[in-house]
Amino acid sequence: MLRIITLNLNGIRSAARKGFFDWLALQEADIVCLQELKAQVGDMRREFLNPEGYFGYFHYAEKKGYSGVGLYCRRQPEQVIEGFGVAEFDAEGRYVEAVFGKLSVISVYLPSGSSSPERQEAKFRFLAHFRPHLEQLRSAGREVLLCGDWNIAHREIDLKNWKGNLKNSGFLPEERAWMGEVFGPTGFVDVYRRLHPDAEGEAYTWWSNRGQARARNVGWRIDYHVATPGLAAAARRAAVYKDAWFSDHAPLTIDYDFDAG
Repeated sequence: MLRIITLNLNGIRSAARKGFFDWLALQEADIVCLQELKAQVGDMRREFLNPEGYFGYFHYAEKKGYSGVGLYCRRQPEQVIEGFGVAEFDAEGRYVEAVFGKLSVISVYLPSGSSSPERQEAKFRFLAHFRPHLEQLRSAGREVLLCGDWNIAHREIDLKNWKGNLKNSGFLPEERAWMGEVFGPTGFVDVYRRLHPDAEGEAYTWWSNRGQARARNVGWRIDYHVATPGLAAAARRAAVYKDAWFSDHAPLTIDYDFDAG
């Protein structure tokens, strides 16, 4: 069994203070995908770099206190790839890939467009560049898993207030159509939805810090495991952890009956 967790930390130092590493030590995870480190090398304490039992790999943003992704792996990968070859977004620390035999596991953090029209345009540029990369991954003949914060809710079932967000970043028609292409012609599978096709409130992974959104469960499902069909078919159990809070996101854990070889 292969247990893989994804979580947007909203700052690794903040998540550590809230007990993330104590929780992680109890999870028996094989691979952990992290997003939004909000840290550079000099900010990373030993337990951040290599929690007990794990090897850590990171892609930091050039801008201080911004973005950044990472992977914790029980076994050392054969290869680690930082970035996906687009300078604008590789400078923001949004992609790190670990290669294990016939499996690649990727921690990915798509841009948010909610802060300004300029960032929304950057998000659209990212989507335009990332789609060919996804096609390349899909055509390589290997099993691939992309875990992370995609900053897009795909369907109405994926957020509480969908009617009020039809014109907002994260639920724009163009963004949703792009996700539909990822799960359609490109050939990837939304693993959580494969296991829980009708789940609503229990599926949410992010809540705004405003307006008691978490208390009222006014959430969004924007954190995904996105897999090639063979790996997706091996998924056995998925759970969103909400008993403690390390971030404005919740960890998504999925178990796979899969041997990377």
